[in-house]
Amino acid sequence: MITYRTHSIQSKEIKNLSEQTATACTVKETRGRTMNSQQPDSDGPDQDNINIRSDQITFELENRHEHLKLLSFDPPGFLYQEYRDTSKQQEIEQRRQQENLSPGIKTGSVVAGSGVISPPVLQLQLRNSAQSLSLWQNLEAVQASGLLTQLPHKEIIMQEAMFELVTSEASYYKSLEILETHFLRNPALINTLSQSDMHFLFSNIEEVMKASERFLMDLEHRIEESILISEVCDIVSHHAVEHFSVFITYVINQVYQEKNYRRILEGNQAFREAMATLENHPRVRGLSFTSFLILPFQRITRLKLLVQNILKKAEENTDREANAIKAHQQLEQIVKECNEGVRKMSRTEELISIEKTLEFKSKSVPIISHSRWLLKKGEVQLMAGPKSTRTMRSRKLYQPVYLFLFNNLLLVTKRSGDKFQVLDSCTRAMLRTEDLEDQGQLLANVFNLKLLENQEERPVSYMLKTSSMSDKLRWMCTLTPNRRTRFMSTSAHQPDSPQVQCIQSYSSQEPDELSTEMADVLNLLERTDDGWMMGERLHDGERGWFPCRIVEEIQSKEVRAQNLREAFRIQQAHESGVGQTGARSGIRAGRRTPKASSFSTPWTGQMGDSSEVNQ
Repeated sequence: MITYRTHSIQSKEIKNLSEQTATACTVKETRGRTMNSQQPDSDGPDQDNINIRSDQITFELENRHEHLKLLSFDPPGFLYQEYRDTSKQQEIEQRRQQENLSPGIKTGSVVAGSGVISPPVLQLQLRNSAQSLSLWQNLEAVQASGLLTQLPHKEIIMQEAMFELVTSEASYYKSLEILETHFLRNPALINTLSQSDMHFLFSNIEEVMKASERFLMDLEHRIEESILISEVCDIVSHHAVEHFSVFITYVINQVYQEKNYRRILEGNQAFREAMATLENHPRVRGLSFTSFLILPFQRITRLKLLVQNILKKAEENTDREANAIKAHQQLEQIVKECNEGVRKMSRTEELISIEKTLEFKSKSVPIISHSRWLLKKGEVQLMAGPKSTRTMRSRKLYQPVYLFLFNNLLLVTKRSGDKFQVLDSCTRAMLRTEDLEDQGQLLANVFNLKLLENQEERPVSYMLKTSSMSDKLRWMCTLTPNRRTRFMSTSAHQPDSPQVQCIQSYSSQEPDELSTEMADVLNLLERTDDGWMMGERLHDGERGWFPCRIVEEIQSKEVRAQNLREAFRIQQAHESGVGQTGARSGIRAGRRTPKASSFSTPWTGQMGDSSEVNQ
């Protein structure tokens, strides 16, 4: 039997450790001087100042690397963008090969003579392949220690999960360094921008980078204490409370960052030329400037998933599980605050834009509200006149109407140039839909929309026709979110239901669509014959529509059951931990942590929750 040395470091001790490492990685406070100084000419004394500044930057970076040993092994070859793609592709391949496993094989075993490998062994082999990610078990110190022959296989799997969190942070830091030294500190780029544009583009990225320096150094210290990693989630938890609030500021500012980047790119030729030169440099490996700008957005969501992975593997009722639950809750709160900040800004702008186009004939409805946002908009055909043979032959059987559906309100309008005349309105809670069978081409993709009480306080029914079957189903699901779907939701706790995994990323084009990442696993709720699906992502419960071409169905019942077990464990652990941890003390002092929902909500434009319909 092996006695595992676990860390009993208290919060105060971790804080002291973080302060020590923060002091070690503090660089000279010469940052920002170039941004605040006048833009120099291409030659003369100011050019000498640029050269001096360049030397100072080089010294700072060398000084920083003297302290940041990057875990005492060779720096990871991947930039963070490459790491994410490689890691997600390996997750996809792992699930694909799991589907070929014989049923009843124990996790973490190799069946003698069969060549069949169970998931954890398979995961390690995939990660250990060429052009792959670093493994804890491949470190020379680990191989020389004899631990690999003594540790239970479950513990090796746990070591790899914790090690991936550390190495991915090193990869993230490496990409941040390129953003700083290759773009932010480049004199040629600085000279093309005003101080305000520099702030719009880079926001508080320096604070984000300092947070990563501290975090990475604390992780490095932990590994230096013992090559057998005892814990990492306590460090994650400490930094989430003390330092990760900088992510919230950065992510919220990304709304303006993207708009201003497009504006500067279109209107500033010198910037455009300088950026083209920098993006073509071998150092960035063909990656775009924007892929570096979104690094903090990607990292905070990925970090939560890495902690989830550790939680899935932790034994119940252990310190590891408790620390993982605590870290996961705090990361979820950060994601939630990012989500709320971004949505509040973008939704308000959208409401203002919509309100400017509306014309009310009779009763005016106030559109702008902090509790209102757009769920779906678009043109449908309204059936006009009685359903007679004569009208069926008429070209005016249908007339176009334009629907604006908010989380708590429906507007039926008619387009008139750039304006929309409001014909009718109804609260979303008073809407009902009824599917109608296709009766020939003229009555294909038709459904009834019932307003139980419209703006005139009377019931009314509209027969609406959409351009496709998927469009009809999408309208019906969004108009009446409590409508029963073809397949059951994860929250119904069904023993089995259809699942798909994403094989490519997808950015939502409409408010009712779901933005997905490679390797996301979704519970299938609806599917159409013309290439669309509606799903519920397992790791956060977010719902939306996506094209069938970006996913593949998970055929194995055992794999689907394992995915559900893991999702339920995360949910239950989170719910049980909410009452224990109480208020968050770090990111927003004095605010109580609201009771967490079953899953978190990422900050991409998605369908509204049915629980928020009546707000």
